[in-house]
Amino acid sequence: MGATVTTAATKEKTWGGGEDIQPLGASYGKMMMWYFILSDSLTFAGFLAAYGFTRFKFIDSWPIADEVFNHFPFLHGVDAPMYYVALMTFILIFSSVTMVLAVDAGHQMKQKKVATYMLLTIIGGLVFLGSQAWEWKNFITGTYGAVETRGGEILQFVNSNGERLTLAQVADTTVPREDGALTRDKGTWYMKGGTDTSVSMNQLKAGLSNNPDVLIRTQFTVEGDKHSKIVLSREETLKRADDFVYVVEGANLIRNEFGHKTFANLFFFITGFHGFHVSVGVLLNIIIFFNVLLGTYQKRGSYEMVEKVGLYWHFVDLVWVFVFTFFYLV
Repeated sequence: MGATVTTAATKEKTWGGGEDIQPLGASYGKMMMWYFILSDSLTFAGFLAAYGFTRFKFIDSWPIADEVFNHFPFLHGVDAPMYYVALMTFILIFSSVTMVLAVDAGHQMKQKKVATYMLLTIIGGLVFLGSQAWEWKNFITGTYGAVETRGGEILQFVNSNGERLTLAQVADTTVPREDGALTRDKGTWYMKGGTDTSVSMNQLKAGLSNNPDVLIRTQFTVEGDKHSKIVLSREETLKRADDFVYVVEGANLIRNEFGHKTFANLFFFITGFHGFHVSVGVLLNIIIFFNVLLGTYQKRGSYEMVEKVGLYWHFVDLVWVFVFTFFYLV
């Protein structure tokens, strides 16, 4: 009878849960956070693998990252490839440092230090989100503009020295716009690449024809040099003008002035998905921060909630390192 009671008690202690049962030395909450991080890691790994395979498939027409992400706030027209993205990355990584300090202060039951470091972490997260929104804005609005051909190829404009030209520099704006208004019997009111762009197709063609210094740069890279695109001769440039279909300014899910449109699709999806995770992390940090100010965890005698949200924050920071590597460095 005594053996039966001991077995039942042991079984209740083993499977009944509670604070005394901590597999691998982790509490139930921390273990569940690790499970979430593991599953979410596999999700991001799948997305980045898809990006890698897609880029390999279209490697000869993939945009050059140094040309796409070359803006810096308050330095309009200055070519600063990757500078701001590197600053964004540093800010996010530094916020992980402040989170570590917050967790350490929690272990020492120092409420004011926990609140201070949590506040710095929140500020770092908000600055990163604002920076990412600014990057999106520049990507969406574009820099130079381009045209799309009947076959879906993106063509950009350069001068005889290989320097990029904007659509405004190429177009002959003295020519009246022809935005492609069609009659009702053709079933379409307006052709795209007309009124929604800064210049019209006919102005571009006129400017291209009248300016012998303008050449076309294709979206395809020079063999053996992934950082250079093929530039056509003047004769070939004039021939390609017959294939122009759309004026393209900026990037969206349909077309992309920087090159292959799949790059824009993956960029919006993956960086947006990561940005959503950072937003959730900032929200959680704000909730925990106010609980710290209210003394909730001081009364409990444990700052484990800070440690659990810290695990999530370190995870989104680590994921960004991989996103940064895939989109900006490789």
